[in-house]
Amino acid sequence: MKIGVPKEIKNNENRVGMTPAGVFELVKNGHTVYVQSTAGEGSGFFDDDYLQVGAIILDTIEGVYLKSDMIVKVKEPVDQEYNLIQENQLVFTYFHFASSETLTKAMITSKAICIAYETVEDADGTLPLLTPMSEVAGRMAIQQGAKYLEKPIKGRGVLLGGVPGVPPGRVLILGAGTVGIQAAKMAAGLGAHVTILDINMKRLRHVNDIMPSHVVTEFSNEYNIRRHIKTHDLIVGGVLIPGAKAPSLITRDMLKEMHPGTVIVDVAVDQGGCIETTKATTHENPTYIIDDVVHYCVANMPGAVPYTSTVALTNVTLPYVLKLANMGWEKACQTDKSLQKGLNIVKGTIVYEGIAEAFGWEVSCS
Repeated sequence: MKIGVPKEIKNNENRVGMTPAGVFELVKNGHTVYVQSTAGEGSGFFDDDYLQVGAIILDTIEGVYLKSDMIVKVKEPVDQEYNLIQENQLVFTYFHFASSETLTKAMITSKAICIAYETVEDADGTLPLLTPMSEVAGRMAIQQGAKYLEKPIKGRGVLLGGVPGVPPGRVLILGAGTVGIQAAKMAAGLGAHVTILDINMKRLRHVNDIMPSHVVTEFSNEYNIRRHIKTHDLIVGGVLIPGAKAPSLITRDMLKEMHPGTVIVDVAVDQGGCIETTKATTHENPTYIIDDVVHYCVANMPGAVPYTSTVALTNVTLPYVLKLANMGWEKACQTDKSLQKGLNIVKGTIVYEGIAEAFGWEVSCS
């Protein structure tokens, strides 16, 4: 199979869809890999690194799309790429369709086969291709939140770890999934007081078992959320419904109940956000303020640490890329039920229910 790795062109996205190590494995299996020139530089991988493992370097993104049967990316195609995607071309990337009707309609029009990393799901409900980026984003949420709590950038002026004689900052985490646990781990490591909310008691028991005593768990409901937002300095949104739009757990009216300078980091922004006032931002302009509450809603947080993120991503995507390349998408999805759940749009037809529900459409097949 001919596999293309284009350069990401989303704002400040420095990751790349495949490391040289990944390309090496594909070439070893008899496949041709086209890599756009300088595609890996943001992650610390250069054209010579790819050439040494057998990749073919192409100068333009148009050339990569034109020559490839399968496109392996990191982020969803942006509008400049819509017309480059060909009918029956396989596109394997993070799509997050439920957050963008424009993207969804463009991929329907393209009649491509769209397999989304974020909906590939194992039998136990885990999301193997989303997990490493959720781990990165959860940890980064605390780094960024700690920074934006500083007064010069309109935060409350709170040091999360506190100092002797001064209590530590308070962190509220919505969701005890991968993002929430990783955020709690980082915040606890800094010495912050952490409250983590979820509706899944099994997850809360797990958090209770593995976290230190200054990480406390509570059941998530509106009453508890309204109570805690009044006293917490940093709020992390880590709620996920695979493939569907995230629910709004904090509404606009709740912002007035927070201290001025409270920071919200909504990691769920890719799926529309779990804060009503969330709107996607970029690393170039990461924050905005509503009712004196600082919002950090960067839609590609792991893109700020591209070496770590690219290696972590290729570690988990490569087995699936190899399966798709070796078997073709139809046979691969028939034999691998986890991969089958990654199918979102096939030749103009939505096949993933969460996308249709997000826009009030019907699913044509399953």
